[in-house]
Amino acid sequence: MDLKKEKSSAVRFCLLIIFMLSLAGCGLNQTAAPDKGSYQVTDDQGTVVDFAEKPKRIASLTISTDNILLGLVKPERIVCANVLIDDPVSSNVVELAKNIPNKVRHPKVEEILAMEPDLVVASDWGDIGYVESLRNMGIKVVVVKGPKSLQDVRDNIGLIAKAVGEPQRGSRLIAMMDEKLQEIKAKVDRIPQSERKRVLLISLMNNYGGKDCIYDEACQLAGATNCLSEYGLKRGDKLTKEMMVQMDPDIIFLPTYTAHGTFDLQSFRDKYLKDPALQQMKAIRNGSIREPRDSYIYTASQDFCYGVQEIAYTVYGDEFKLDDQQHLSAVD
Repeated sequence: MDLKKEKSSAVRFCLLIIFMLSLAGCGLNQTAAPDKGSYQVTDDQGTVVDFAEKPKRIASLTISTDNILLGLVKPERIVCANVLIDDPVSSNVVELAKNIPNKVRHPKVEEILAMEPDLVVASDWGDIGYVESLRNMGIKVVVVKGPKSLQDVRDNIGLIAKAVGEPQRGSRLIAMMDEKLQEIKAKVDRIPQSERKRVLLISLMNNYGGKDCIYDEACQLAGATNCLSEYGLKRGDKLTKEMMVQMDPDIIFLPTYTAHGTFDLQSFRDKYLKDPALQQMKAIRNGSIREPRDSYIYTASQDFCYGVQEIAYTVYGDEFKLDDQQHLSAVD
């Protein structure tokens, strides 16, 4: 074999590789660099959503996502919230909600489009068929999970914070919530086991509050035994009056929800408190009927920490005193 020819071929081959790499480099340099303000998130359904800039017209359809957003951005960036957001019985952000122009319950796709949102934040529970319709029309939609635990709340805060372009605020908000929970825990730990109470939640949602429900974790953190979970009911299982008698709780929680004054709450309560079959229950005999504020105990946002505090306040008293309309926010 001619060594000179072999060396010459090797040299030409190396030069060809270098040339091709230089062309590739030129090609990369000619490609437009991404906008410094652009980013993308992957929502809870695995859908990747691209953003060229921070959204300025955000639509939220559930009160929990409303609360999270109001801890991450100013109300001026939110064009839509749940209809209960300005009801002081159901909401702990009434003042902030005044600056949100649209309040909805189950809006149609056309109604959402009319608000011209550049981001819709949706929860994965209930009928969310509208999500695909909105995406097909070019609307950015980020779907979050319906929280079943405190960790789910943390995940939702982090996801929504990234979607609105405020990841640092999201981290700060989670830290604020965890710090508040630690404060509550320090007080709960001082309650003797012999003084811990068993509580039964009677909810308008008859299948709410059992195991795998965020309310159950709130009870644990508040130092109270959730009778629904203790009995073995899971999230979604229906509570019957026969079960209530068998549970025989120390304290009964009744709802405060009124739907802006349109719901006959007293009739609902009377179905239980005046039922002859339930009069043998310890809580009814002793008058241990409590009304924790719905605005706190049903929240699945960063204000979950206030839900824990509200349960402890309702059960154990002023050591856990909590004022109305408390809300955690990382917005300066």
